[in-house]
Amino acid sequence: MRKNKIDIVSLGCSKNLVDSEHLMRQFQAAGYLVTHNPKRIDGETVVVNTCGFIADAQQESIDTILQLGEAKRQGKIRNLIVMGCLSERFRADLMEALPEVDRMYGKFDWKNMLADLGHAYREDLARERCLTTPNHYCYLKISEGCNRFCAFCAIPLITGRHTSIPMGGLLDEVHHLTTQGVKEFNVIAQDLSSYGTDLEGRMMLPELIDRMADIEGVEWIRLHYAYPTQFPYDILPVMASRDNVCSYLDIALQHISDNVLTNMRRHISRQETLDLLARLRREVPGIHIRTTLMVGFPGEGEQEFEELMDFTREARFERMGAFTYSEEAGTWAAQHLDDDIPNEVKQERLQRLMELQEEISLEIQQEKVGQTLRVIIDREDEDYYIGRTQWDSPEVDPEVLITKNKPLTIGEFAHVRVTEALPFELIATSI
Repeated sequence: MRKNKIDIVSLGCSKNLVDSEHLMRQFQAAGYLVTHNPKRIDGETVVVNTCGFIADAQQESIDTILQLGEAKRQGKIRNLIVMGCLSERFRADLMEALPEVDRMYGKFDWKNMLADLGHAYREDLARERCLTTPNHYCYLKISEGCNRFCAFCAIPLITGRHTSIPMGGLLDEVHHLTTQGVKEFNVIAQDLSSYGTDLEGRMMLPELIDRMADIEGVEWIRLHYAYPTQFPYDILPVMASRDNVCSYLDIALQHISDNVLTNMRRHISRQETLDLLARLRREVPGIHIRTTLMVGFPGEGEQEFEELMDFTREARFERMGAFTYSEEAGTWAAQHLDDDIPNEVKQERLQRLMELQEEISLEIQQEKVGQTLRVIIDREDEDYYIGRTQWDSPEVDPEVLITKNKPLTIGEFAHVRVTEALPFELIATSI
């Protein structure tokens, strides 16, 4: 056990990871040695940044806390602190159920955490952080919260109303990160589409991305988690005209059936969704669209599910993930709809949908064989360098395995020729 050392364990999404990185900078300024998700926890204090989005993520957070509680009982750590989405949502219940936790905080009360440890929050460091990603890429969170209130989603219950981070602070953060060697910025928010509406009453995402693209050292900008309703179409000319804005958009559509979309309270129709996708592909040629779909939501019968399957075949998403509906306490769906689809039916539908997407993904990947692509090199293993194209977000999208026919540098760009395609990987040789 190392005194004056804090281990951060960050669970859940990349938005949580950004929070952990900002908190790490505050701890560092207070004089602590700080590490993130180390293979061997050896600090006297551990801070767990929890996820509370869906049941599986909640269980992972609880299991992690219990494991660390056992380590505390064995004398391997002294202080166990819990924060984040799960404790923001269920703090009272967790404090009663987890006596091994010394202190528990919500998602946003970092100042209280630091004060309880005997330190003051440094406002002058609010936009600084300790990166936990490789030095050449990072996540940039541009807003918090959500005003959409989809029937199934607990995020507004946890994070509150949509709040945009002022543009000046974000641009300063990007400038600072480029001086540290960051080349790739994965822009994230619960709802990118609404960025700026609470600041100036207008959609400011196009302006933000255009100004980011002007900053020297910014090589790639990639957009994650746009919302389809009231989509900021002015972002499309920016994507099409700026070489360092990737032709990539992560936009969760959830479903295509009008019946299901209405039950989900998505405020969009099937036809509006189709029109949106057509315009994305028309105005940004070569765009790769990543989406998330949900199966098993109340009201999804076999007809609605087959409609979703047909839509997936026709839309041919370059990237797609899916999950089954789980009832979340406090949401509109939990209060007004019966979760009456058996779990085995949900799982069978999920399997069918993902098998279809694997076929589509392989076909799209095969179209890249013979092409020369620009990739960024993430790491090296025994047989390959591993990189990504502009269409591949870290952790969730396909990678490019590059044969070692010439030396490449981690964190730098290279041009490769694709020689083979797998459903979720490309094989290439450097040129």
